[in-house]
Amino acid sequence: MKISVETTVAAPIADVWRAYTTPDDIKQWNAASDDWHTTAATVDLRAGGAFSSRMEAKDGSMGFDFAGTYTKVEEPNLIEYSFGDRTAQVAFVPDADRVKVKVTFDGEDTHSVEQQRAGWQAILNNFARHVEAKRRA
Repeated sequence: MKISVETTVAAPIADVWRAYTTPDDIKQWNAASDDWHTTAATVDLRAGGAFSSRMEAKDGSMGFDFAGTYTKVEEPNLIEYSFGDRTAQVAFVPDADRVKVKVTFDGEDTHSVEQQRAGWQAILNNFARHVEAKRRA
């Protein structure tokens, strides 16, 4: 089952793409809630290249690596990747001074569709806030 989330970012596509694909930026926005954070990120942005984000609870109680392989990269419009036996697609669609970012991913069986959508949406919302705050700084 495919699940989609999306947001609109008030920034040029070059800024949106860079923030989505740069490890230092990823560490700033990649969390679904305030009690989690990303402590490390690596990106080899090319088909066949690997990526990894170390996500941890801020209290140190748990953590995991979200890792996979890029299967298609079309800068600045599309990223496709696999993680485990699942896949995801990130589309960047510019519209005037904004960019719609839509993430479509294979759901899993452990959590409900609503829980998965909420978690991925929260991360995408953090991403939009990060890019827009960075532009204002």
